[in-house]
Amino acid sequence: MSSWASKLPSFGQSKSAEKDETSLITLLDADQCADLTFLIATITASMRQSLLDTFTAEELPLDSENAKSEEEVLKDAPSNLDDVDVAKDDKIKKERQSREEDARKELALPEFKELKKEMLTYFDGWRGSVISRVGEVVNSREEAKEQTRHVGGKQVEQIVKKSEAGMTSIKSLDAKDEDEEKAFKNLYPPVPNALTQVEEGKRALILHSLVLILLSLEHYSAHSRILLLYLTTSLGLGRDILKKDEETVAQGLLEAASHQLNADAETKKAADASQTARKWKVGLAGVAGAALIGVTGGLAAPLLAAGVGSMMGGIGLGATAAAGYLGTLAGSTVLVGGLFGAYGAKMTGRAMDEYAREVEDFAFIPIHRSQDPEHQDNESRRLRVVIAASGWLREPDEVSKPWRYIGKGTEGFALRWELKALLKLGHSLETFVTSAAWGYAKKKILEQTVFAAMTAALWPLGLLKIATMLDNPFSVAKYRAEKAGQVLADALINKVQGERPVTLVGYSLGARLIYSCLQKLAERKAFGLIENVVLLGAPCPSETADWRRIRSVVSGRVVNVFSKKDYILGFLYRTSSVQLGVAGLQPVVGVHGVQNVDVTELVDGHLQYRFVSGSILRKIGFEDVDIAEVEQAEAELAKEKENEEKERRRNEGSGGEEEVGKLETEVEKKQEQSFMQIMQQKTRNLDIGGFVGGRAGKGGQAEKVQEKEEKTEKIETGKLA
Repeated sequence: MSSWASKLPSFGQSKSAEKDETSLITLLDADQCADLTFLIATITASMRQSLLDTFTAEELPLDSENAKSEEEVLKDAPSNLDDVDVAKDDKIKKERQSREEDARKELALPEFKELKKEMLTYFDGWRGSVISRVGEVVNSREEAKEQTRHVGGKQVEQIVKKSEAGMTSIKSLDAKDEDEEKAFKNLYPPVPNALTQVEEGKRALILHSLVLILLSLEHYSAHSRILLLYLTTSLGLGRDILKKDEETVAQGLLEAASHQLNADAETKKAADASQTARKWKVGLAGVAGAALIGVTGGLAAPLLAAGVGSMMGGIGLGATAAAGYLGTLAGSTVLVGGLFGAYGAKMTGRAMDEYAREVEDFAFIPIHRSQDPEHQDNESRRLRVVIAASGWLREPDEVSKPWRYIGKGTEGFALRWELKALLKLGHSLETFVTSAAWGYAKKKILEQTVFAAMTAALWPLGLLKIATMLDNPFSVAKYRAEKAGQVLADALINKVQGERPVTLVGYSLGARLIYSCLQKLAERKAFGLIENVVLLGAPCPSETADWRRIRSVVSGRVVNVFSKKDYILGFLYRTSSVQLGVAGLQPVVGVHGVQNVDVTELVDGHLQYRFVSGSILRKIGFEDVDIAEVEQAEAELAKEKENEEKERRRNEGSGGEEEVGKLETEVEKKQEQSFMQIMQQKTRNLDIGGFVGGRAGKGGQAEKVQEKEEKTEKIETGKLA
């Protein structure tokens, strides 16, 4: 990234060459250019500080189960000092000090010292590249670097403090009823700067230019996306302007690359003769709907560069400036393809045999048909990716159905993993919660907290009799989630998503899978890949060490959504190590940058996450949520509750061994129906695996896969029972 001028001699940044065009140096005077580099230096310094705070011992509340938001603490504070119990307060203080001492010991471990060092090394490298590149465009590298030395420590601390995650209840979010833009500014507080005095049209062009300049680094790092979000609020602009820019750039790059290749028959002929180019041809066909192939090792067909400049200039930025800001990306179809994960988009089943040996079924399914590589065009491509993971299934199409609320502002994929294991778990869960035993038990345990029921073994005997029908499927699926999470980490490290930031969302064991993936990314020091993470009802530990690792590899938000009334999760987790905590039942405390959202008021059953995840994400300010789809899912939940109650009443009257046998028969029947659905899909060749293909979806292998799964399940059940 050191010699941009030599790579693009046609697009030098001299003022004389660009006076007749709209560019940053025609939009801004010298002082404003300096303001821009200082603003970027300040934002990146605050981003660095926020990451650094991950490795500090935060003040901890006494009882993580009963952790309160700042609002709740103030509300509950005694008005009369005579009512304060001094002895109790001293005990709380001592226990808090003990926990903070444990945190300091944890942070002193070589593992965390090494993780912190590697995280900062990566971030500082990225930050240095950004500052140098921006300086190269608007003033000079040395001047831009000098700006970073004058960023005030107090200002950085204030920005970090404003954007602290903390603890939130879904009830308080409902009460605030904030509009999207206000919530956006709360998440990414604007940094005061003189550029807000510039007229809005010019500020929009500044942001547009920065999108191109950051892409010229030949990747769209998760850190780059977070920087742009802060720049958007700091320039007084709405998030929709940034999202529109991202869409335009994605479409423009791919369109220009397509035109370049279609215009030159000799280039195509040469590419077909090249083995390397053939590889790209296969992969890129799924990206642009045309044979986007790397042609001459990448540089610079003038037509491509001119085409990119023309496409990008449509918003108001000069064509030469736009192409120049993109750097080598404007002249290389290989780099354009790499940005969008071209080769990874069409990984073969054979490649997956080596890639995912321990996972029988692993594929990325486009959430929206228009984003299916078999049907899409350039207009459906995006610079961001969301991967969503379900935690249990009742029908094969529930791989993607729960995630239909994810809007088309991002490229959305549902992760299909271990279909058979998740169907068995889903059928067992559905049958379990409609059983008479669970109906009786729920009335009894509602008098206790989930943790009391877990630690004091308060589960009724009738419930424990039918527990095996649920415990084994859960243990098997939980084990598979660990393995699938490691495969997902490998996929992301190998850039199947291209050079684009990824947001991960999952509920139940889908959240466990993401948790496993992030642990693996931290172990392999893979930074800059993940933009945001949201885990809903996660059956995984709430230990600070684990969440510190997670936070280190996520550039943006880490959100833990939990419910204190999720008795099903408590029951499933009752034989696990409760002292490590359960993230889906309580807040994660003591780790800077982790936002805890208490949805107890909304969720009183584990199976409800399937229907309310969209509603929760919309309330916490998640991007690209389709409100119409959210409302439809909420209506489905009401119907689901009604059916669940009817089924439970129907099951009343049976009990003991009779109910166990009846429930097991019901699960087997549902399982058989699901397997028939899968086989019918395969027969009709509908079982496509979007952005990465999986082994189980290939015709002719179903019987072998089933046989191997049954053997694996027996082994796992033996290990985990």
